[in-house]
Amino acid sequence: RGKLLLTGVQIMGVDEADRMLDMGFIPDIERIFSLTPFTRQTLFFSATMAPEIERLTSTFLSSPEKIEVARQATASETIEQGVVIYKPSRRARAAKEQRNLLRALIDGEGEACTNAIVFCNRKTEVDIVAKSLAKHGYNAAPIHGDLDQSQRMKPLDGFRSGEIRFLCASDVAARVLDIPNVSHVFNFDVPGHAEDYVHRIGRTGRAGRSGKALMISTPSDEKQLGAIENLIKKPVPRIESTFVAPSAPERAEQPAKDSKGAKNTRTDEPAKRGAKPAKSDRSRGRGRGGGRRDEGNVVGMGDHLPSFIALSFEERRAETETAA
Repeated sequence: RGKLLLTGVQIMGVDEADRMLDMGFIPDIERIFSLTPFTRQTLFFSATMAPEIERLTSTFLSSPEKIEVARQATASETIEQGVVIYKPSRRARAAKEQRNLLRALIDGEGEACTNAIVFCNRKTEVDIVAKSLAKHGYNAAPIHGDLDQSQRMKPLDGFRSGEIRFLCASDVAARVLDIPNVSHVFNFDVPGHAEDYVHRIGRTGRAGRSGKALMISTPSDEKQLGAIENLIKKPVPRIESTFVAPSAPERAEQPAKDSKGAKNTRTDEPAKRGAKPAKSDRSRGRGRGGGRRDEGNVVGMGDHLPSFIALSFEERRAETETAA
């Protein structure tokens, strides 16, 4: 009949409670709770719970008990963490060099990196990184919220089965995703919210297994990186990478050019904009645009200029009178 009867519900569980209460789902949760018996037992689960979100839970819970298996917002001790502080050579090349650094980190892990999840902050960047990895021979696929459910399940199933080695994901895969044998997590971007870092790296090192989480940070990410270290109550170890960003090519020295594009062949002194020619030069006549006639050539406007255009007004009038 398309109806759902909740009057017999005895236990109500909300997973990732902090995100469910933080993303505008409160009206929906309130409606669902209102359809269940008030005698139900309500359970909230989350690895992180900000104080302001924790205060909201009093609306839905009565005389709650708080149970922690570990201190809040802490990563598993089996996860080896590291961050590479990277400074791009040029702003225009930052994204490309960051993808090169990602591949260098993957290659540096060698056979220990059996599979990995690569987290990006933006959905468009997820697609770009996945295409870049595939272009360079890495078995990679994207997953993010803009894909249909079937499009999300296909790469996820392939990652679980081992057909796909690298899963490029947004924060949609940072929670709830339980794949026990993820060896590595790469944070292509420093997450905008410190809590997301804990959830991201929690995709590896699960159920007592060992894992490794590496992150790429630029100087502009200093504030976010500090917030992460403040949340987990310890610094993220800095690691050195063998990747070296190519330096910007030095421009070859070229002869100075004037406003018309002709090379300045004078070597005794630099060309000066607006400098007046010497009297001896002015006595030879000036052409349009300030070009001078010198031995049949128009200096400063190109040798292709017809000679009659380069004549001064007095010379053209003299020629006209002679022809008449």
